[in-house]
Amino acid sequence: MPRRRLTRADAALGASVARASVTRFVEVDCGALARLSSILRELSHAGACRIVADENTMRAAGTRVLELLSDVRIECAQPIVLREMPRVKPRVETAREIAAHIGTTNELPIAVGSGVVNDIVKCAAQFADLPYVSVPTAASMDGYAAPGAAMLDAGFKRSLSCRAPVAIVADLDVIAAAPARMTAWGYGDLAGKVVAGADWILADALGEDPIDDDAFALVQDHVEDWLAPSQRSDARDVDALRGLVSGLLLSGFAMQAHGTSRPASGCEHQLAHLWEMEALAIDGEPAAHGACVGVATVAMLALYRWLLGQDVASRAAVLLDRGVSPTNVRSAINVEIASAFENPAIAESAQVEMRAKLDRLAFRRERLQRLRDSWPALRGRLEATLVTPDAMRQLLAARAAGCAPSEIGVTAAKLVADIRRARLIRRRYTLLDCLDDLGWLEIGARDAFQIGARD
Repeated sequence: MPRRRLTRADAALGASVARASVTRFVEVDCGALARLSSILRELSHAGACRIVADENTMRAAGTRVLELLSDVRIECAQPIVLREMPRVKPRVETAREIAAHIGTTNELPIAVGSGVVNDIVKCAAQFADLPYVSVPTAASMDGYAAPGAAMLDAGFKRSLSCRAPVAIVADLDVIAAAPARMTAWGYGDLAGKVVAGADWILADALGEDPIDDDAFALVQDHVEDWLAPSQRSDARDVDALRGLVSGLLLSGFAMQAHGTSRPASGCEHQLAHLWEMEALAIDGEPAAHGACVGVATVAMLALYRWLLGQDVASRAAVLLDRGVSPTNVRSAINVEIASAFENPAIAESAQVEMRAKLDRLAFRRERLQRLRDSWPALRGRLEATLVTPDAMRQLLAARAAGCAPSEIGVTAAKLVADIRRARLIRRRYTLLDCLDDLGWLEIGARDAFQIGARD
């Protein structure tokens, strides 16, 4: 059988593993599970292993992993099988319970599952000060190789700092057997990288967050290939899945290299996280992360297109002439947060995030000056990075991925309100903050959605 030709993404993935400070082994191939035992031996872990899965992923791969380890006499404690209806959620309390199990016995946790299982185990391993191994069962999200975990902490979804896995074994046979909608979620998560790249360009240009060239390139140099229209959009096509998995892993390695989620997460994730932590549901089932990101990406692309159509330099100049040091802004933000969130825990966490953001309020004048002076060049760079909302809708629809608010039960009025609320839950500077600096967030949200819905 001829050897598969290596792609640019393959080369980038190999180089990322070689440079990674935590992850030492990555296998992405059909039959990759067969190599798990040899990887575990190379890790030289002295204690037993402990599989953590949910009921579905235990059937998909957990039982097979248990058999493989038993066959080569690698000790494996009784698996921890997570059970929660209708779906396991990434709760910090669950991670603490698992950490209590594995911490006292020095067991190496093996996360067999997709996004939620992986994040719970990553967080548990951090609490227990242990390495962990990831065995993905679906190409549904980009967090496998990432250093953080998106966890629900008292109802607020936040990214907790956690070490990345020491090894990732992605068996494409297992991943191809996952429900097709999970693969669609993976494409939704990848789509968000377009907006994340534009947000980083914007934050860098306005002096808020300098671009890390290597981490930026690891995602942005490949995202067009990952999302390119292709005949190979079948959720069961192994070669298409290989490319999708590589893209998701490279996004994680970019986060691992940079130390935060900035290379792969922007305002589209803020909107998605808002929906997730408020338990947005479709037919009684929680909306999946990738579905939320896909819908939010199209909305944010429409919002960017609205901004690119405005005379931003003139608007910034007008605001500078008026003076840009609003009084009582902190009290106004507190009032806005109180009216935006019914859950007291979410409101309290939003206040923490906004306090950090308001510490940069004194730099608003500088940001507006930079916008005024650099807008033509900045506009050109943003246009070169972004795609149109219509093009992204077509790409996502071709892969049966969510792209319209109605698909996740979000009305036009809710979308407009949530775009405003989304800026309150993260301290990271994004398009939403730029529009707020310009006093255009409300009108931009309304107009952009109307444009996006009409085209």
